[in-house]
Amino acid sequence: MLRGLYTATAGMLTQQRRTEMLSNNMANANTAGYKADQSTIRAFPEMLLQRMENKTLPTGNGMNVPGMQTIGSLNSGVYLQEIKSRDIQGELKETGLVTDVALIEENVPLNPETNVKGSLFFAVQNQAGEERYTRNGHFTLDENGLLLSDGNQVLSRDGQPISIQSGEFSVTEAGDVLVNGQPVAQIDVRFAADVRNLVKEGNGIYRTSDGQALPTAIDNGDIQYNLKQKYLENSTVDIGRTYTDMMTAYRSFEANQKVLQAYDKSMEKAANEIGRLS
Repeated sequence: MLRGLYTATAGMLTQQRRTEMLSNNMANANTAGYKADQSTIRAFPEMLLQRMENKTLPTGNGMNVPGMQTIGSLNSGVYLQEIKSRDIQGELKETGLVTDVALIEENVPLNPETNVKGSLFFAVQNQAGEERYTRNGHFTLDENGLLLSDGNQVLSRDGQPISIQSGEFSVTEAGDVLVNGQPVAQIDVRFAADVRNLVKEGNGIYRTSDGQALPTAIDNGDIQYNLKQKYLENSTVDIGRTYTDMMTAYRSFEANQKVLQAYDKSMEKAANEIGRLS
């Protein structure tokens, strides 16, 4: 009976984590450049149950021979194996704002080890001075003329924050920032060859798990991209599918919960009624 409790509990924990992931996707459905998370659920290894028994041989001394009687297999539940981002190009949306810049991937090589395409990011610096990465091109200018992405300073090719002392500027497809027709900086774009090395920190911000900086994609002959001013890249969240998946996860959680309640009632009855003397 305890095996059933563990199996139902494993199912509830799995669906709870999945619901949290889907809720985070819904919360970022309108976040520019956000990559939706998707999960993989797997079952624990199955166990083969056998009953130990003795067989009595028709001999004079009544010899017993141990034996094993196969009962069948038992599945011990499921678990959430991994959560990974849906790293595809989001749809473009025209905004008309000069501070909005969409990063468009044209050709990004596959990782030879995983056969999964790499990904490109804007390089930013957070308030602690640490380098981070984002696809959010909804930039703003602060009172000092620094170009920001959700409060993080956008970095140039030389690794310095980009300062624009004018509200009117333009961005070329190569990422050159022009003020009055004169270049003042080039927006840096970084390349993540192995997306498994990226860790989400929230609000569309990534860091590397090994703490190493991503290499620049500028002048990399194997990579082609362009930047499009006055456009934003939408998130890759499919709202309709996410709603459906959340309902499915909720119903699965509810079903496992009812199984757990049934086991609880059976154990209560066994403890309080079986063996009671009248």
